[in-house]
Amino acid sequence: MSIFRIEEIRRMSEKERREELESLMKDLLRERGIIATGGAPENPGRVGEIRRTIARIKTVQREEQREMEMAREKRR
Repeated sequence: MSIFRIEEIRRMSEKERREELESLMKDLLRERGIIATGGAPENPGRVGEIRRTIARIKTVQREEQREMEMAREKRR
């Protein structure tokens, strides 16, 4: 699992984005579990990095969804 920049996310296919989002969500859950049980995460900044990457992926997904909606509106 790696942290992606917005340009990298935009170049991914929809399937790749969904798979990466699932992976990131699992990683975030695991990191939060470690913290909740009183453990010290290996990299304390990791949670923030994961959250930001999830937000980037969701942003790109929403942009594409809005583009499709606008294209449908124009066809009417």
